[in-house]
Amino acid sequence: MNPGGSPATSRSAAASRIRQHPVAAFLVVAITLSWAAQVLSILLLGNILPGILAELLILLGTAVLVTGAADGRPAVRDLVRRAFRWRVAPGWYVAALLALPALTLLIAAATGTFHSPADGWAPLLVTYLLNTVVIGALLGNIWEELAWTGVVQHRLMDRHGAFVAAVLTAIPFALIHVPFAFAERGFANTPLADAAAYWAVLFLFAPFFRALMGLTYLRTGYSLLIVGLLHASFNASAATKLDAFDGDWQQIAAAIVLLGVVAALRIFRSPRPTGKPLPDQRERTLQHPTEAADQRKRTLQHPTEAAEKGTAKESGHGSSSAG
Repeated sequence: MNPGGSPATSRSAAASRIRQHPVAAFLVVAITLSWAAQVLSILLLGNILPGILAELLILLGTAVLVTGAADGRPAVRDLVRRAFRWRVAPGWYVAALLALPALTLLIAAATGTFHSPADGWAPLLVTYLLNTVVIGALLGNIWEELAWTGVVQHRLMDRHGAFVAAVLTAIPFALIHVPFAFAERGFANTPLADAAAYWAVLFLFAPFFRALMGLTYLRTGYSLLIVGLLHASFNASAATKLDAFDGDWQQIAAAIVLLGVVAALRIFRSPRPTGKPLPDQRERTLQHPTEAADQRKRTLQHPTEAAEKGTAKESGHGSSSAG
């Protein structure tokens, strides 16, 4: 007799818990393993970069695991497809690549912190594009956002709307970056006051950042490619990489300004109420992308539920034209 149950039973119970609480399951696994990787990387190697690379693999693996357990393989394939969704308006590519550095430099110029790049503008532009497109987006941020936007924020937006979901996602998103406060000088040589200041900025800015990622995701038709490019552009607009200003706050201010622009576009370009359903309800009620297009106004459901209801429609039940 095996009082603990068979391995198959244990796996079934774990899968059931993931289906019931996919976001919580993702956060527990991803944050715990990422913290372990980052802390060990700092302690043993004196460099957080290996921990960051491990974090990306952990986020991607956990996102696939949770999505597969909660919604099945079709949902995993759709999640990956969203990472390569490139058919969006050309203006979004321009915004994702150039809006944040342009706003950052404008803010620097307006506040007297701007200076010309030491090596000239052409090398700076090449370095920026390399950091954004290749090192940032393709090797890291698209896959990071596949997890945070594609799994966590997508599901929370379905329940709570875009802005509440941004705040809820911001908390674990900031938590997973807590060890970054010790990245430069290690645990022993980083004053607690400096770490506390880093954490204060991190947690205060995270809701704005997640709101920008979430609204971009919605406005581009769930394109994680554009979201990843925008995330990489933010990282590449730091003074340590965009050597044309002095300070650590200009890129943060630029992201908040861009959020205001995207939010304004969302408000002013939304159709006014006419008594008819809006043609695109993505920003109010998200569905899992594997559902049929005629289910757009409904909340997230397990794919098996969609299949059962689709069968019911074919038999004439639940249809407005039936009987």
